[in-house]
Amino acid sequence: MARKDIYIIRHGETDYNRRGIVQGSGVDADLNDMGRAQAMAFFQAYQHVPFAKIYTSTLIRTYQTVEPFIELGIAYEKLSGLNEISWGIMEGKIPNTLDDDYYRNLIENWSAGNTALPTEQGESPEQVVARQRPAIDYILAQADESPVLVAMHGRAMRILLSWLLDKPLARMDEFEHSNLCLYKLTHQSETGLFTLDVANDTAHLLAVNSF
Repeated sequence: MARKDIYIIRHGETDYNRRGIVQGSGVDADLNDMGRAQAMAFFQAYQHVPFAKIYTSTLIRTYQTVEPFIELGIAYEKLSGLNEISWGIMEGKIPNTLDDDYYRNLIENWSAGNTALPTEQGESPEQVVARQRPAIDYILAQADESPVLVAMHGRAMRILLSWLLDKPLARMDEFEHSNLCLYKLTHQSETGLFTLDVANDTAHLLAVNSF
């Protein structure tokens, strides 16, 4: 198969998202009522797409986001390479003023090109790329699987889109996202290149935005 269509979504909302608490890869939070409504809205909008396979991170919020598709009998697989960045000591905390300064300094460093700088006791964007590459290589190696649906996380998605589209990691924040947004990419095996077809699409959520 020369072409693979890849639908990449961020998980639906959790109570941690709503309360502004940092989750990262160390907090395994369930979707809240809004998140479940978002998941169902996405399913209703995209259930017609003949997904050959679904890939999620190992965190429950991504599985719950695509559970309606899995209940149709679509095969799925969990890949730890798709997990969110580890925010280290910040995970599970409501940021205070000092924490805001910490994040501002971190993001400024990353935006300035210091993407090898890790979060305290956590990961750097470059470390995230290192574990994402084998996961993406594995997905691409399944030549008979297209289209595929990939459910993952906000910061990890920004990092992934940057290197798949050959952008510097320092520009990762240009890839905007919200809970259960959609990015769609096409991979051409002949060239090895990815093209961006859809960016941060949330049209499917119009019915639940006032939930």
